[in-house]
Amino acid sequence: MSYIERKYNSKIHEVFEQLSTLDDDLLTELNKKSVKNINEIAKLCADFNHNINLILKKYYPEIKTMNDKLEIKSTLKFYYDLIFYLTDLVRNIENFQKIDQEYYDKLVEFIHDKNKLISGKYRAICTQELTAFYDQNSRKNLEEVLIKKIETKSRNYFTFGSLEEEIKKIAIVAGANSVVISVADTLSKEDLESAKSIIMYEIGDTQDFRVLAHIGEEIKMYLDSKNYKSVIKNDIVITNAKLLPD
Repeated sequence: MSYIERKYNSKIHEVFEQLSTLDDDLLTELNKKSVKNINEIAKLCADFNHNINLILKKYYPEIKTMNDKLEIKSTLKFYYDLIFYLTDLVRNIENFQKIDQEYYDKLVEFIHDKNKLISGKYRAICTQELTAFYDQNSRKNLEEVLIKKIETKSRNYFTFGSLEEEIKKIAIVAGANSVVISVADTLSKEDLESAKSIIMYEIGDTQDFRVLAHIGEEIKMYLDSKNYKSVIKNDIVITNAKLLPD
């Protein structure tokens, strides 16, 4: 191992120690289960992102030893997901000012399971990626994905239930009183040829079209994040996701 590799490996572990301290600070904020501390959570998310970028851009490219690369990448993957989850939490609080308590519980559980996830799930993923990395045809694409994940902060939803449950939860939070899922009919296929399901929602006696539009947009953004096609028509969303009908 070269001098520079030893030096940067040590620097990476110093950053990981700082991240562990941030883990504790984040748990303190999440355990409050309050939308009032959104600024503190957003700041911690930014701190996580800054430290991960430092490793990714400055130190990690100099690490050549396979075992070290595997250990570092497994930990990075945990923090990639944590940052994405926190970004979604902040977005939801800013938009709705209301978050299901289970949302906080799952985030706390995720952080408590950090070591188990890194040594299990994320290590297995990274082992496959590093094996493919040395395939000449895969190497460039893998590195681009690794960098893009942090730099683009692509929108991902933090979900735990079935697709149907999450769609209904998003619609209710957005203002719906009721949500019904049914199988796509012939007419819906005129709006989306690949249509498989229809999501219908109501907001009560007063049909505020702004609220209806907002609900449809939130459902569509969620389906887009899962790589499904969808279109909004009046107070329904038509999608090619094959959902279980009510």
